[in-house]
Amino acid sequence: MNYSEQLRSVWKRYREEVSYDPVDLKTVASWAIAQGLWHPRPVDLSTSLANDLAQALREEKRVDAKGREYRANIPVRRRASDGMSLFEWADIDDAPRMHVEKSVQQERRSIASDCYALAMKVEHYNDLHPREEPLLLVLDFTDDVNEMRVARGLLDDDAA
Repeated sequence: MNYSEQLRSVWKRYREEVSYDPVDLKTVASWAIAQGLWHPRPVDLSTSLANDLAQALREEKRVDAKGREYRANIPVRRRASDGMSLFEWADIDDAPRMHVEKSVQQERRSIASDCYALAMKVEHYNDLHPREEPLLLVLDFTDDVNEMRVARGLLDDDAA
């Protein structure tokens, strides 16, 4: 059983033994530790620092001359020689175009994957509850993006 499977097992056991109600995962974590179901794993300091760096880089934002807020640092996922995934980071202001193109493509693919997962979730829920009004899901985000532009004081012709 891998680590993710172990964690899902803890989740299932909590639901069976404590409650099926929605719950904050800190509550589940405290319960699992008290029950002796989880113990810390050894930490690879290099991996831990790399994860912290990635989070810090992901959070850095800038505002350009036209007032557009953007993420300053962008990753590209690629396969290392050992077959593992790794992320190469660059500052968007001086990154090579190929890096920016790959980053945009990968982020778009990730968003599409999230939209697909959300659609499957909504369809599943609607099928399980045929007597209820179906949940609606709109996957066209054009209006949402435009509303965010307006909220930030950006003009429509800046969006082009």
